This record gives sequence, structure tokens and C-alpha cells, in this order.
Amino acid sequence: MPRRSSGSLPGKAEVKPLAKLRFIEVAKETRADFENLFEAPGGPKYCWCTAWRHLRSREHVQNDEMKRAMMALIEAGTPVGILAELEGKTVGWCSVAPRETYRKLSQQQDDSETGVWSIVCFYVPRALRGDGFASALLDAAIDHAFAKGADTIEAYPVDEASPSYRFMGFRDMFVARGFHETGMAGSRRHVMRLER
Repeated sequence: MPRRSSGSLPGKAEVKPLAKLRFIEVAKETRADFENLFEAPGGPKYCWCTAWRHLRSREHVQNDEMKRAMMALIEAGTPVGILAELEGKTVGWCSVAPRETYRKLSQQQDDSETGVWSIVCFYVPRALRGDGFASALLDAAIDHAFAKGADTIEAYPVDEASPSYRFMGFRDMFVARGFHETGMAGSRRHVMRLER
């Protein structure tokens, strides 16, 4: 049987139990893992998870500019999110950070409120979807935000039938963890909160 190259992800048949997942914060020391995940075939290098980040301009921003913006945040020590690792390979991402590090996420947002962290994005490679990785990432993101001092976690998921914003997660996944809805952001995104 041919050996799998060290750069490839485990296939569905080889996936180990979710209990073997390890979660790490994206920081200067783990930046290469973040880059490798985003630059892998099928990875989200088209956005570098900057859709909700503060950028100088949103007009005609190229991929390399988005990457530079995200790398600058990491270099400055700004929290940006967590990675999931399985058997030494990076297999997922969740953008979880203080809400003020993002641009305005809903019209009802009260910018004077402190201690709010936002979850705005999930990425799991296509070969690993449907096995609970996004739910495991959500659990780890909740733990991470509260460990870092969040009083409230806010998220903006959609219904499973939504044609867009699916990268923000599905509403039912958040409801199952005790999030309650406080309103809508646009016509598709539910604003949901979890307090400590």
C-alpha cells in the first residue's frame, strides 16, 4: 500500500475520533500552520478570513494584500482565531476574537459594550466535512474565548438552507450549546449570544 505524503490530510476512512483533535491559538509561533492550511489545495486563500476584518479598503483587494493584512494582525499579537490539529496536521480553523478587532457585524451592535468576543468563520477541508469537526471547533472556540476573558460570545450563523454566509456556521449548532438569539444581521445571519 503506498504511503500517504506528509502534506496530505487524512481521508474520511482514516479519520481518528474527534477526541484526538488538538486546538491551538494562531500566534507568531503557529503562523506557519495557519498559512499552510489556507494555502493548501481548496483552502480559503481567496479571503484569508478578512471578510469581517478592518481593512484600509475593500475595493479590489488582492489575495496577497489580504494575506499581508492577516499576517500583520498575527505579528502584532492581535487574537485572530484557533486551529484544529489531527495527528500533526492542521485540519480546521475558527475565527474567534474580541469583537472590536472586526468591523461592525450587525446594526444592533453596541460598541460601548466590553468583554464581547465574536465567532465569525469556520473552515474545514472538504474531505473532512460532515464528521463533527465544525462542532468540535465551536466547542474549542467557546472554551478559548472564555479562557481569554470573554464575558459574552456573539456569533452570526445562518440556517442550513441559507445560500450564503455558510462559513459562519449553522444556527442549530449554536442553539445546541446554549446560545440565544438576540436579533438578525441582514436577512440571513442570526445574532446569537452566550454569556459566561
